[in-house]
Amino acid sequence: MKKFVAVFDGFKMSASTMNYAIQLTKLAHASLVGVFLDDFIYRNYDSYRVLVSAANPEAEMKALDAKDKKKRDDAVQLFQSACGKAGIPFTIHRDKNIALQELKHESMFADLVIISEHETFTHYTEKPPTRFMKDLLGDVQCPVLVVPKKFKPIDKIVLLYDGKPSSLYAIKMLSYLFGNLNDLPVEVFTVKDTFLSTLRVPENKLMREFIKRHFPKATYTVVKGNIEEQVLGHLLDHPESELVVLGAYRRNELSRWFKNSMADTLMKELDTPLFIVHNK
Repeated sequence: MKKFVAVFDGFKMSASTMNYAIQLTKLAHASLVGVFLDDFIYRNYDSYRVLVSAANPEAEMKALDAKDKKKRDDAVQLFQSACGKAGIPFTIHRDKNIALQELKHESMFADLVIISEHETFTHYTEKPPTRFMKDLLGDVQCPVLVVPKKFKPIDKIVLLYDGKPSSLYAIKMLSYLFGNLNDLPVEVFTVKDTFLSTLRVPENKLMREFIKRHFPKATYTVVKGNIEEQVLGHLLDHPESELVVLGAYRRNELSRWFKNSMADTLMKELDTPLFIVHNK
């Protein structure tokens, strides 16, 4: 049985992460682990302000810490109730050390990490991609599903393919984790960055043979132009709630599908989940 990890900030519980995690856990017949990163240095209030302004800082912080604990406990109960109602196998981890380090460690023992693109694990807000997400995606040890703020059931899969090993590896991992995805429509999307090239996917014969084995009803779209503009324009033009699959950079080689500008653009501009995989 596969092990999926859904990541939560108990102070800002992401209903979207929970709903995507439950949908995909059911689809893959997996087991779900709710990881609550209860970082011991992360409080839901400004401790410095309390220290300098409260008449009795120690008592005030004790009361605020009790409120923080209750809020985190309530988030765990909400997750537990939702999983029970959905009828999926689940467990709960409450990691109390540094959030980023704990999550990277958890990812070593997971088949998939599911996390909101808005997570910061601070009481500040940032526009995606947040610093926390950039640091996580740079060194995560398994595929990651980065989800938007609002949940919409996935009804189509778009496989971004540029002929590089990283993009093909991401497609393989999606297939291994989810099989035929309940026969959802699948599209292979390729951009040729030179107008002299043909409108055929890279390694056309081998790629079509591979895709036929894993996604027999897949369709193909090949366009020419600027890669970032064409990908974004194509995805924004679709009414479906899509899952977009892309390969991330390897340690010493940047894939043109997931250099920083592409990642930033997709997370900033798209309101859709991204399935991101390293090819190490």
